[in-house]
Amino acid sequence: MKIKNAIIIGATSGIGRALAGLLINDNYKVGIMGRRTKLLEELKLENPEQYFIKTLDITEIDKITEKIEELVKELGGLDLLIISSGTGEINKTLDFEKEKKTIDTNVTGFTCVADWTFNFFKKQKYGHLVIISSIGGLRGNWAAPSYNATKAYQINYTEGLRQKATKMKEQVFVTDIRPGLVDTDMAKGEGLFWVMNVEKVARQIYNAIKKKKKVQYVTKRWYFIAMILKLISNIM
Repeated sequence: MKIKNAIIIGATSGIGRALAGLLINDNYKVGIMGRRTKLLEELKLENPEQYFIKTLDITEIDKITEKIEELVKELGGLDLLIISSGTGEINKTLDFEKEKKTIDTNVTGFTCVADWTFNFFKKQKYGHLVIISSIGGLRGNWAAPSYNATKAYQINYTEGLRQKATKMKEQVFVTDIRPGLVDTDMAKGEGLFWVMNVEKVARQIYNAIKKKKKVQYVTKRWYFIAMILKLISNIM
């Protein structure tokens, strides 16, 4: 079986880390990137031969291209890149610094990585870009305005990249994964419901990746919540 190469941006915890393990089990070499070097090193110890690490803060956009290119060289190529990094805060008082941090990560850093990846795959005429956005991008949120707004940006930007890929008529694929509430540090607030187990979520995401789905809600029942949210947005 041919060994493929993948990079996960935001692999230190949560969905990104769980997906890294699934990729390793499916005969991938995996480049794992994130801000917390110690956590990357701990993950590498689980499979030193297949994990390659590179510390990256996605908000440091002047370093993104160099570090990803270094990691691609170490891997020996790139077939799949997953953007799983993101942030968001409950911000009822509209503290601008919290909003800016979210925008810097979920918009500016995200766009820099997505553009580099798309252009790389365009040049080599194949590859798969996967974006972990959020069902939160379907509606605004009074308690966390920038988080939902930046996820809406990711959803629309990903759709634009998918349209570009379709027009190219090459083996370049773009997938938008829209999780509901997952049991990670990102699930914040009171009275949360349907908070999903991260391993179950990762398995459903990986199945969607293998099928090269355009859009996938996870877990699957969040699709029905998404339809309700869209309906509400049309009548409010």
